[in-house]
Amino acid sequence: MLRFDRRLLLNFDWVLIVAVFVVALIGLANIYSSTHLYTKVGTPLYLRELTYYLMGAAVALLIVSIDYRVLLTLNYPLYIAMILLLLFALAFGKTIGGAQRWIDLGFFRLQPSEPAKLILVITLASYYYRKETGKGFTLLDLVVPALLTGVPFLLIAKQPDLGTGLLLGFIFASMTLFVKLRWTTLATLLCGGLSAIPIAWKFFLKPYQRQRVETFLNPENDPLGTGYHIIQSKIAVGSGLIFGKGFMQGTQGQLDFLPERHTDFAFSVWAEEWGFMGSVVLLLCYFFMILWGLNIAISARDKFGVLLAFGVVSLIFWQAFINLAMVMGLLPVVGVPLPLISYGGSSLLTNLAGLGLLMNIRMRRYMGTS
Repeated sequence: MLRFDRRLLLNFDWVLIVAVFVVALIGLANIYSSTHLYTKVGTPLYLRELTYYLMGAAVALLIVSIDYRVLLTLNYPLYIAMILLLLFALAFGKTIGGAQRWIDLGFFRLQPSEPAKLILVITLASYYYRKETGKGFTLLDLVVPALLTGVPFLLIAKQPDLGTGLLLGFIFASMTLFVKLRWTTLATLLCGGLSAIPIAWKFFLKPYQRQRVETFLNPENDPLGTGYHIIQSKIAVGSGLIFGKGFMQGTQGQLDFLPERHTDFAFSVWAEEWGFMGSVVLLLCYFFMILWGLNIAISARDKFGVLLAFGVVSLIFWQAFINLAMVMGLLPVVGVPLPLISYGGSSLLTNLAGLGLLMNIRMRRYMGTS
């Protein structure tokens, strides 16, 4: 319920606000640089992103004003709503680039797979909070959370969006390891996962998905086709050298060599224009937000707050890690945006909502476990 307590203002997390504000400025400047030459009719993309930021700030403020413990009663209704939205997108959603992922709301195109990541965090945190296992989780204990993860994973992979689907798997693995597994359970899962890789490669991955892995291993095999994205991205990142070419002076981004430069490859534009030093600044911002989020988890006064904060941190970490490794050629190219930097309303709103949850947990740490 909505409640005002002046102690909330005294415990407001200004540190996290400043960190988010710095990354937001970087993101908006980067989107302006990468899209200012677009001549399409309509609102410029950097102004749209600013609008999404304002919407996200309003969502985060609403989340901060509601005690996060309410989510213990809302987790399954939210989960059901998420599944219905994913089904609706799969049946009636807007198709862009061969993927049917978006629900057209007129003023906004919602991508349900983005909020699905945060709702999964809330659902798993609620389940693990209620499930007490003193000696650690067994395989049988993991059946329910695995099913809760597997249903949205299959729906998202069907769109197709294997990158976001795998991200759900990373969130599940991170939160499950955090709550403690028995050694026998961990060994069984590791062996089963390793043995499933060749089966998944042969029978479950689509040809274009296998091609992405092969391109990652040797992008020079098809430099003008499947390897073009990653080759241009590596050129952009490497050509920035120490201090970069200057704002709006990058050749790969400004001369249109770099595809998807305002979305998946936004970091490539930043690295080319601001170089190694600028990249370090951005990475330190992420590193600080992750450490601060872990500090919030440690200082939370109840188990649900701990699990929820850790889940949000794992969501931000895996998104950033996968995107950065992807643009530098360390992982195959998948559609995982860089948090708060890549253009996209659904992703931005989801990440700001997650950061709002972190602030919520920190602000209420003085309230005890009641």
